[in-house]
Amino acid sequence: MIRLVWTAILAAVLLGGGWLAFATEFRQALPGYQYVFPRDHASHEAFKTEWWYYTGHLKTADNRRYGFELTFFRVGNDREQLPDNPPWALKNLYMTHFAVSDRNARSFFHDQKLNRAAYGFAGANSDRYHAWNGNWSVELVDGVHHLKAQTADYAIDLTLTPKKPPVLHGKGGVSQKAACEGCASHYYSLTRLETAGTITSQGRTTPVTGLSWMDHEFGSNQLTEEQTGWDWFSLQLDDDTEVMLYLLRRKDGTPEPNSSGTVIYADGSSRHLPLDAFTVTPTGAWTSPESGGVYPMGWTIAIPSEKLHLTVTPAFENQELHSPFLSGITYWEGASDITGTRGTSRVKGRAYVEMTGYAQDFDEDI
Repeated sequence: MIRLVWTAILAAVLLGGGWLAFATEFRQALPGYQYVFPRDHASHEAFKTEWWYYTGHLKTADNRRYGFELTFFRVGNDREQLPDNPPWALKNLYMTHFAVSDRNARSFFHDQKLNRAAYGFAGANSDRYHAWNGNWSVELVDGVHHLKAQTADYAIDLTLTPKKPPVLHGKGGVSQKAACEGCASHYYSLTRLETAGTITSQGRTTPVTGLSWMDHEFGSNQLTEEQTGWDWFSLQLDDDTEVMLYLLRRKDGTPEPNSSGTVIYADGSSRHLPLDAFTVTPTGAWTSPESGGVYPMGWTIAIPSEKLHLTVTPAFENQELHSPFLSGITYWEGASDITGTRGTSRVKGRAYVEMTGYAQDFDEDI
């Protein structure tokens, strides 16, 4: 899904500098782009903003349950470097978020790193899939995604094996976010990643298994001043189907007509869902004690064409990433559970939900 507030803030606050000159024109996300994998897992520096987004659900042998998020953002500078191109020059800026939801303890941990590419501090290769920020990294080796992140509180070392091919969102992989030309991203997902590895908590390293989801988006000019935030859902059902939904909100409270989704079937095929093909209805609300943001908390989702009626319930309420000092970014991203029906059959599953624009003003300047 779209992770745009962060890249907007980074661009506005950190991409200036007296040593920069000459405007660069970035490519727009337009129809006709031809995806080629694994090439398109790598960085696309012709586009201004890009992110690789992993969320997942982990379990230990003694049934401790965790959710995790590890996300790498790249923001390209919209001006070229001076001819001498010193090593500290700011061609790209990289921010990475790492979060763990300890479901048994109902506790939430998050941290972030912010670096330029100077001296190898951070980066994302264009010729192969490898992104890193300090000692946090993701790398593709023989078709398997390797994720690593380490802090004093938590660490993960995971391998993620795709069970389905990449699914393109929108129409032909162009995920439209507004009516204007180029107000879009190239967007695909790996919706069912078999996961194994370790999690470290309080100095204790424990084997885990689970299921993860990966989003990759790249574009240059996606949202408009009329849009104030969004709700995004990744749904993994136990009948081997998945659903991605996003609802962009406008200032008048109505949904952006270009909001949409995708249903992914057990055989890996998919179908685009326009806004009128689904409904998302909040069932409650929660007020953050840290940011004061008031978030929806719990949802019912109906997709009549798929005979799906689902209830999404957060594992616990406080899964808000509140980072006022480093980047000024606040959003909610949390592990959740799914119950419901497909026709007359019961289904269940797991979900991740992201909500932005509830705790701070939204910045569309991307």
